[in-house]
Amino acid sequence: MKTQALFCTLLGALLLSPAAQALDAATVLKTADAFRSGGAKQQQVDTEVRVLNADGTLDKERRYTVLTQTDHRSLVLMQSPAEKGQKVLMLGDDFWLLMPSSQRPLRITPLQKLLGDASTGDVATLSWSEDYSGELQGEERCGELPCLKLALQATRKGVSYQRITLWVGKTRHEPLRAELYVQSDKLAKTAEFRYEKNGQLISEMLLQDALSQRKQTQVRYLARKNREAPEAWFNPMFLARSPNLE
Repeated sequence: MKTQALFCTLLGALLLSPAAQALDAATVLKTADAFRSGGAKQQQVDTEVRVLNADGTLDKERRYTVLTQTDHRSLVLMQSPAEKGQKVLMLGDDFWLLMPSSQRPLRITPLQKLLGDASTGDVATLSWSEDYSGELQGEERCGELPCLKLALQATRKGVSYQRITLWVGKTRHEPLRAELYVQSDKLAKTAEFRYEKNGQLISEMLLQDALSQRKQTQVRYLARKNREAPEAWFNPMFLARSPNLE
């Protein structure tokens, strides 16, 4: 009996240890990421960003083709007439803006605005589990749903937000809402997630500036498909010399 009691005590200590909690949080984040990407490592996501006024009317709208690949590489092709030919390239911690009128790539940050409250990092990156360490902070209610609260801390510098407070469903671990903090630890914006009818993939991310409630930004994922982009497309100098890729 003493041996059994000792085993139970040790098991309980192990389950409550920081290593075990970190492992649980990492698993939750990987599951949460699958609701954003569908589990694909290399894909094309046709994306629409809409800015809505306080009364719900449309202010601005833009279309983007987002190519996400392995090793923290993404390419955003701007498709709307006002921006046609412009591109944003992400290689690890480095971001470039490429203009069709210039052969010189311009360095930017992941917080560079695309439209409304949507930044380049909001559109170009889809992985929390690769970019953040997580810690489970307990259970809360998200409306009528029980959810888990996680604290995420950035593990590399080239991310839009240094920390994130994320709420996911308790059962499926689907992302529900998030608070997004910049490097100064200032709350930059909040995010809410909406789902396709079958509930398997996020169809829309709603962004709200933390200081202004006048407008809302919708990031809508119109279509996804597996796609391996040509290696040359992830060379900033090649992109600067190639205004048309498709």
